[in-house]
Amino acid sequence: MRARARPRPPVQGRGIVSGTGVIITGLAATIAALVFPIWSYADRSDPTGTVNVLSAQTVSTRYGPLSALDRDFIVKVRLAGLWELPAGEMAEQKGTTQAVRTAGQHLVDGHAALDAHVRSVATQLGVPIPNAPNAQQEQWLTTLNAAQGQDFDREFANIVRLAHGRVFSVVAQVRAGTQNSLVRALADDANSTVLDHIKVLEATGYVDFSTLARQLATTPAPAASPPVFAPSDATPLLPSPTPSPTLSAASPYTLPPATTSPPPASDSP
Repeated sequence: MRARARPRPPVQGRGIVSGTGVIITGLAATIAALVFPIWSYADRSDPTGTVNVLSAQTVSTRYGPLSALDRDFIVKVRLAGLWELPAGEMAEQKGTTQAVRTAGQHLVDGHAALDAHVRSVATQLGVPIPNAPNAQQEQWLTTLNAAQGQDFDREFANIVRLAHGRVFSVVAQVRAGTQNSLVRALADDANSTVLDHIKVLEATGYVDFSTLARQLATTPAPAASPPVFAPSDATPLLPSPTPSPTLSAASPYTLPPATTSPPPASDSP
């Protein structure tokens, strides 16, 4: 009679090993799912070329990297003073209420100080700045120069408040992202000045907030569009003609001219 085969005893731990393998496989799949999107995004090319353009337009200075946005901001601060200071003087002379005249005084005082600051920064960083308002600003000054009485009060409060509303977001963007210490300090100064002017303009009682909201939502701020910049570039962004008849007739005050040949920014501390 053949001996009956004994059944093999169960292998200890086989179920545990099998379960551990399933867990390890699951963890590996989870890690792969998390890592792949990051790898895929990092490997993705920039279809617009924006990153490369921004890098190419950023230059090194002893005060930190100077980006195209930083330079555009410096130009905008200078342009603001070139038209808002004469507008403020008009308000001091033509305003029919004390609130309008006070707002004009704040514009004159604020932009006289801010313009001195921006000219110093532009000189230290070698950024060319304009000596005359742009076409839009000239048009605003012409409108204010022609307006009289309460029409002037209304035009002044709304035109200048619109301009300040546009630049306020630019100041915040630059202050949040700039790596340049001089630009950071200028943004702090500009922020305080712009906010003060917004408050005194609103205190005139002439600001039409509903119209202002529509204008800010639908009309972008005009860009200064500076050219690709190198530290040794001293060519002014705009020509420096003689003051326009509108500005001369409106106000005897003129801002000091920009430095025409600022020294190049150093690449080393």
